[in-house]
Amino acid sequence: MSSVVHVIDVNSGNLQSLSNAIAFLGFQVRFITNGNDPALQTCEKLILPGVGNFGHFVKELHAREFIEPLRKYINSGRPIMGICVGLQALFEGSEESQGIRGLSILPGDLKKFNTSKKSVPQIGWNSISLRLPSSSDANSLYGISEDKFYYFVHSYAAIRTQEQIDSLANEGWSLALCTYFDETFVAAVSKDNIFATQFHPEKSGLAGLKVIQSFLNGNRYFTVKLEKPDLSKIEKTETGLTRRIVACLDVRTNDQGDLVVTKGDQYDVREKSDAGNVRNLGKPVEMAERYYSQGADEVTFLNITSFRNSPIKDLPMLEVLRLAAKTCFVPLTVGGGIRDVVDPDGTEHSALEVASMYFHAGADKVSIGSDAVRAAEEYYANNNQGLGTSPIETISEAYGAQAVVISVDPKRKYISDPKECKYKTIKTSVPGPSGEQYCYYQVTSQGGRKVHELGAVELAFACEKLGAGEVLLNCIDKDGSNSGYDFELINMVKNAVTIPVIASSGAGNPQHFVDVFQNTKTDAALGAGMFHRGEYKVSDVKDFMKKDGLLVRIDDTQLDV
Repeated sequence: MSSVVHVIDVNSGNLQSLSNAIAFLGFQVRFITNGNDPALQTCEKLILPGVGNFGHFVKELHAREFIEPLRKYINSGRPIMGICVGLQALFEGSEESQGIRGLSILPGDLKKFNTSKKSVPQIGWNSISLRLPSSSDANSLYGISEDKFYYFVHSYAAIRTQEQIDSLANEGWSLALCTYFDETFVAAVSKDNIFATQFHPEKSGLAGLKVIQSFLNGNRYFTVKLEKPDLSKIEKTETGLTRRIVACLDVRTNDQGDLVVTKGDQYDVREKSDAGNVRNLGKPVEMAERYYSQGADEVTFLNITSFRNSPIKDLPMLEVLRLAAKTCFVPLTVGGGIRDVVDPDGTEHSALEVASMYFHAGADKVSIGSDAVRAAEEYYANNNQGLGTSPIETISEAYGAQAVVISVDPKRKYISDPKECKYKTIKTSVPGPSGEQYCYYQVTSQGGRKVHELGAVELAFACEKLGAGEVLLNCIDKDGSNSGYDFELINMVKNAVTIPVIASSGAGNPQHFVDVFQNTKTDAALGAGMFHRGEYKVSDVKDFMKKDGLLVRIDDTQLDV
């Protein structure tokens, strides 16, 4: 069997990570960008990946003349694997893109998750249940196991009733099913030579690599040793998702010009000494690899240096992403500089172009900060409508809302009378310096240097409307304090939006992670300095949370490499 794996590329999302995963498993990758490529006639293993909008993906398949060659390939009996929108394209259509028909290999349409009780998109690690043929005594489908967690990031899914699931099974489809809050959907399907997953195996750690490896080696059904946790000691979350832990690296150049990970107090990253040097806590790629190996569910790089003298194609952060994506098989987010820029030679680049470069380097999501504030202010000035030109709008339109994170940097503004404030206020348990009982969270930009009148709640609400899919919620008052998260801020913002929220700023020990999940409905919690300084490992936090009964992902999958 050939060691070459062919991957269809319609410029939809982060294919670099999939390519890295395949290479890590010992296979070679060749991309096919057009249906007329002769390789489709002879290739032995084909992968159809995609992210973002269903309609855009299917239109690209048509435009690049893939539809009929794909049907011929499938009818030939050669193995094909779809990933995310690659699975969705097998169905008849999607509520997301009315009037656009998929390949219709599977019956029915995709529907959007109900947003009344849960965050949408679903972003995080969920478990599955298998529905395999009664004739099989296996408990694994291409390495998918009921005791592992897999990474999902999507708003639309093949949500099915029990009757519809039974019908698919009776037609010979093997199924992996997942439940997000109260909606059950198809997480993976297989029949004959077809295999597809809604989750991203290339971003699901070792458990996900096992799935890709099993497909490439042709191992469809086999038995694995299940190590399910004692459910009497572990919580069952409402959503089914694990408690997600994000490791964050603030990256900048130091005074010697080296790219380093740093951390400060309220964004001051210099030592409190006469020298006042930038804190150097390590090299970004090495630290990302360390946190991945410790069990981080996601790694975020925040570029806090403006590389004004570098052409876009030479940005140091692009190389950081390329290297990190080769060994870190969990979601990678990059923030800082995702905006319209001009090269030193005068060449102009749109925010969409900049984001595309990061996606092609290995990023899964981009984080937008200062431009998010600007876009929200324009939204309200334009009668609660976007102009269609902000980075949030252009990037989410091309890559989907799940690819766009807004980074919110607010600080408390105490007030005596909430009636005198036009922004959302709370009666706080932490009175102000003059005994004020109320406050609102005033947003900042430019790394906390510029203060805006706009409130954090209003910013998050506007950005969700503009197309953002997640909120990274910092708190300047808590930054560097190691005193725990600001529950009041988190609950305010979480109650105002339907998209996921990542709690940030203030984590100093494992108990703080337990506290934030027990006292708020945050979707994830972020840690930085406590990890960088070596005071705690990510695994220490997860072990502590597990002892407290919280559901966390711990991956001990063994690969055959």
